[in-house]
Amino acid sequence: MIPIRDNVPSRTYPIVTVGLIAINSVVFLYELSLGSRLSDFLSTFGLVPTRYFHLVELEKAYITRFLPFFTSMFLHGGWLHIIGNMWYLWIFGDNVEDRMGHIKYLIFYVLCGLAAGFVHLFTNPSSGLPTVGASGAIAGVMGAYLVLYPKARVWTLIPIFFFIRFIEVPAFIILGFWIFIQFISGTSALMSSPSQGGVAWWAHIGGFAAGAVLVFVFRKRKRRLPKRYVDEYQPW
Repeated sequence: MIPIRDNVPSRTYPIVTVGLIAINSVVFLYELSLGSRLSDFLSTFGLVPTRYFHLVELEKAYITRFLPFFTSMFLHGGWLHIIGNMWYLWIFGDNVEDRMGHIKYLIFYVLCGLAAGFVHLFTNPSSGLPTVGASGAIAGVMGAYLVLYPKARVWTLIPIFFFIRFIEVPAFIILGFWIFIQFISGTSALMSSPSQGGVAWWAHIGGFAAGAVLVFVFRKRKRRLPKRYVDEYQPW
């Protein structure tokens, strides 16, 4: 299932979501310009779990140790990787930003990304491969969206063999199916060879769970009008 758009309008312009998409895109273009140096760049600024469980590596400066938790959120491994991530961020991010406010939403996004990084770290401690991508932070946005707009309708593309259908699917179904796939795939990966490369399933799960919890802290409270005002001024 590929979400195309939802039916929840935003009351404000999603400046942070647009900004995040722009930053990720610029960084990716920079990655493309590195050529043969890209591998070293990703190794330096990507999140490499084994470094945090190796005494020699832990002797490095604190900024070198913890910077990848932030920088890895803005790196991507290919065109499909960044296009998929930015597409999901565009669809679900504007409404979450609208509900939280710009500053709170930015803090929320970063915290979800950090949570995703830590979960990946402890579920793949022996992996020496750099992990990159905004997927964990965006998964947090999706978790928040599920809590805020479970009954929203998402216009979805569903390929069936050689045919393509567009149908409206409730948000709780499409997002619930997504996290179910992450959990099944993540469990399977841990049982087989957790130290090998592939998709950081548990980073997605960690980010999603963090978003579903943190949304209760960062969302704006709905203003309730006094009963007298509601009685005297009925909307029409």
